[in-house]
Amino acid sequence: MPNSPLSPAELRAMFGANLRKLAEPYQSISELSRALGINRTQFNRYLSGESFPRPDVLARVCAFFKVDARVLLEPVDKIARYDDPIANPFLQDYVGVGSNDVPTDIFPSGFFRFSRRSFLRKDVFILGVVHIRRDGRNTFIRGFESINSMRVQSLPTDKDSREFRGIVIRQDDGVAIIASRLNAMTCSYNYLNKVASFQNNFWLGYVTRTIPERANDMRITRLVYEYLGPDPKDALPAARAARFYTVDELPPFHHRLLMPDAPFF
Repeated sequence: MPNSPLSPAELRAMFGANLRKLAEPYQSISELSRALGINRTQFNRYLSGESFPRPDVLARVCAFFKVDARVLLEPVDKIARYDDPIANPFLQDYVGVGSNDVPTDIFPSGFFRFSRRSFLRKDVFILGVVHIRRDGRNTFIRGFESINSMRVQSLPTDKDSREFRGIVIRQDDGVAIIASRLNAMTCSYNYLNKVASFQNNFWLGYVTRTIPERANDMRITRLVYEYLGPDPKDALPAARAARFYTVDELPPFHHRLLMPDAPFF
């Protein structure tokens, strides 16, 4: 039996709820309404579900937020943005399904300290910090390359140049992470699997970087993640200590998991 059509009041309520969700990232409703070309008072009526936009205004809202007209009928979290390749119907049941609802017991939100061998100097290791957060059904990663590693590559050391972001994708036995720097300048693929530890807070895997094959260049190495918790205060000491380390300076359990003297296959 087909679903009963929504009443006008239900359509207004659905649109209002979706519009509030879409407006969340914007700090100022006044600025958002001006960007949309909608009177602030009228925009508030849309938000509260008291009123419904004309077709031309609805089209403007959909174009601005990059959603389709299902914004009237379904919660916006279930609507694929038409410019989102992962949510596109072509990938939705493949890559897309893995990026939805990554269980927190598999990979929690919060701060992680990571360690790996440097791709540029095989005699040293990098320790840094990343942040994992949930937004709707997706799980995202954000971090910054260390200033030292950027200097070694003769790259800019400003915040925007060092920042990378990515998405976490659920796997059969762990998680994968695809991350990139601004404007997709570089990309990396990470795989992590939880390992047995006293506090159950370590993940082991590997990271690859997207560069052409060259003699003596390393493109894949072991990777360790250590969960520090959701409080920024717990991550601050590790963030301040982000830099290159010698093998003897590695934290003991990181050293054990990285197996510096064992070849990686």
